[in-house]
Amino acid sequence: MYAFKINGGKKLFGTVEIKGAKNAVLPIMAAALLTDQPVILNNVSPLSDVCVMTQLLKSFGATVQEQDDTLTIAANAVNNTIAIYDFVSKMRASFWVLGPLLARFGHATVSLPGGCTIGARPVDIYLKALEEMGAHIKIENGYVVAHGPLHAADIFFRRVSVGATHNTLMAAVLTPGTTVIHNAAMEPEVLDLIEALKKMGANIHWKEPKVLSVTGVSRLGGVTHTVVSDRIETASFIVAAAVTKGRLFLKGGRLDLIEAITDVIKKSGIVFTPHADGFDVDATNATLTAVPVTTSEYPGFPTDAQALITTLFSIAAGESITTENLFENRLMHIPELQRMGAHIQILNNQSVLIKGVSHLSGTTVMASDLRGGVALVLAALAARGETIVKRIYHIDRGYYRLEEKLKAVGADIERIKTPV
Repeated sequence: MYAFKINGGKKLFGTVEIKGAKNAVLPIMAAALLTDQPVILNNVSPLSDVCVMTQLLKSFGATVQEQDDTLTIAANAVNNTIAIYDFVSKMRASFWVLGPLLARFGHATVSLPGGCTIGARPVDIYLKALEEMGAHIKIENGYVVAHGPLHAADIFFRRVSVGATHNTLMAAVLTPGTTVIHNAAMEPEVLDLIEALKKMGANIHWKEPKVLSVTGVSRLGGVTHTVVSDRIETASFIVAAAVTKGRLFLKGGRLDLIEAITDVIKKSGIVFTPHADGFDVDATNATLTAVPVTTSEYPGFPTDAQALITTLFSIAAGESITTENLFENRLMHIPELQRMGAHIQILNNQSVLIKGVSHLSGTTVMASDLRGGVALVLAALAARGETIVKRIYHIDRGYYRLEEKLKAVGADIERIKTPV
């Protein structure tokens, strides 16, 4: 087991490189199962989630080669369509292989998913869509057993779901006829998957916002694709600059993907300056100011940034209410922030009242999920004294060598071994 040891109070200055989004690379890796031609992905960080997906693809008989920030996936010799519990329990995105396997091979057996404990996040939306496309689905011993053939259908999601959009979209690209997906997610990571699929030969277009039309083709080819910039990693380093009153250049960061976040943060006097290859975030003269925030589907305020903004507001002037509309159980970082001296009252299982304090104090805290864990790291950067953040394997799922990036811009942070 590892932890981060952080001595707070250091202003951050310098350059941080933002890599490809975890939530974009994972579905495109799954989409590599749709073709027997090589899929080459650039701008990929070797995150632990990427490693899990790599091992899962290899278990099907695919080959995956890694060189620097490039993955080359070849699924021409797939000889297995069973995604076992050992892989899928570690990472919810593993479940996204169901659609591609079913579309290309006509059958798939996939364990029910795991991942961060941030709510039930049921997969019934995924399965209902596939059943409407003709799939025969049974749940046996914790596995989804699915058989085709598939046919085109009009799909109406009862709520916007990124995962269901990914899975249904990948199933539809090889299914004869035109499938229409209503209430589809429009997150940048979904758009990146669509871009990659279209480069592979898929026939996809938007009929109107949140309505996707997919006309199946007989086969897809290979692709070389650069994964879209990670907007949540970008937001994390913006907050790191803000809570330390520092200034960072986020190379590869894209302001156009995070307007809902920057609109909130600009109210604290933080200045963003765009450049051709990224942007500057300058918080040296900022006065942190709390404002109400409610999460919603893109282009609204992202749920993955909710914990980050809670940390920022915990040392901001005034009071604010932050409401999590998308997932239950996504407030597990709050008791740990309270241990550091934050004045936060949980109003219900969705909302918290934050009263800003002059400073946080270092102590030992524990990450319970990916984004909540990073929120604790950000709190530690701003706190007085030493903080130990435990269970950082959650953080490694979405941030590659976070401590090295932070250390390079002035943070006093190191990865240490801890008892189990």
